[in-house]
Amino acid sequence: MTINTICIIDDDPIFVFGSKILLRNNSFASDYLVCQNGQEALDTIIPLIESEERLPEVIFLDLNMPIMDGWEFLDEFGKISRESGIRIYILSSSVDSRDLERAKKYDIVSGFIAKPLTDVKIKELAQEIEG
Repeated sequence: MTINTICIIDDDPIFVFGSKILLRNNSFASDYLVCQNGQEALDTIIPLIESEERLPEVIFLDLNMPIMDGWEFLDEFGKISRESGIRIYILSSSVDSRDLERAKKYDIVSGFIAKPLTDVKIKELAQEIEG
């Protein structure tokens, strides 16, 4: 599977900047959508689904954000996009086991990755997706 577009949903500009560099250096994706919170992401992705334009193949989702957090995004996105084929990975600095368990309850979540993002994690993720 070739990843053309990845969507990063995170309100931390330093994390987003660093992630884009790591992803680019590892040739993970060729295009990036960046949203500061879950609401902005829904406002960006829903029109793409409705118009059948090219969707991001992967979403990196932070949990703690203002306006709409990652959990609220998952609740809303799950209602509209069961068949989109988008892989959602939660990227969080939380290592709370309750967050890991809660993430497993969402069918649309492909995995949970602890921040920070690293070359090794990106390579493992690429292998899992191409698997």
